[in-house]
Amino acid sequence: MEATPQRRWLIAAVGILALAPFSFARGADLTKDQERLRASHAVLDEAIHVPEGIPHDLLDKARCVIVIPSVVKAAFVVGADYGRGAMVCRTGEDGQGPWGAPAMYALEGGSFGFQIGAQATDYVLLVMNDRGMNSLLHSKVALGGDLSVAAGPVGRDLTADTDAFMRAEILSYSRTRGVFAGVSLTGATLHPDGRANHELYGRTNTAEIVRGSEVTTPDGGHDLVALLQETSPHRS
Repeated sequence: MEATPQRRWLIAAVGILALAPFSFARGADLTKDQERLRASHAVLDEAIHVPEGIPHDLLDKARCVIVIPSVVKAAFVVGADYGRGAMVCRTGEDGQGPWGAPAMYALEGGSFGFQIGAQATDYVLLVMNDRGMNSLLHSKVALGGDLSVAAGPVGRDLTADTDAFMRAEILSYSRTRGVFAGVSLTGATLHPDGRANHELYGRTNTAEIVRGSEVTTPDGGHDLVALLQETSPHRS
């Protein structure tokens, strides 16, 4: 017997309702740390593709990339910045392999100056050499103290000599209210986020995460790693 229009509508409605929980579940399955990985991808995607973004030749030289999305500067507080994000490093000898799994990191503010009114800032840091990477893998580091840091140059098609910038172990960038620029993070500290790494990987050894070929990138982090692999597959 042919279904009436009302019956067809009812069948379709029941089908949609039956599938809805699965659709909502897929969106809700990501943990807070996995959502942070997804946010890191969105920040880096813009930083790479906007005209006044990270120069591609510098990205090609980088050993690791750190993304800290939505760092909040508290109102009327000096040095109250705190954010969590991820570090992705090139694997293989001398960093000539593909990008590895992202390890979770925390940024704590230092001398960022007096802030009036709360605002969220995204940070992207390029780790330019092995010393910078190895220091970050094993301990808490002070930027400008333990590791040299400089505000990175912007411009996707930058052709100026970058040797001056290459003397820094870390080049840092920020995005606030849609404006992307190099920024000094002298006085800030970076350290592995042990809790988040344990939640995502069941381990806290950061070196095992970023270098281990047996480590699987968690949900939320695939786009971040794929973006780096597509944009800068080889280290120059």
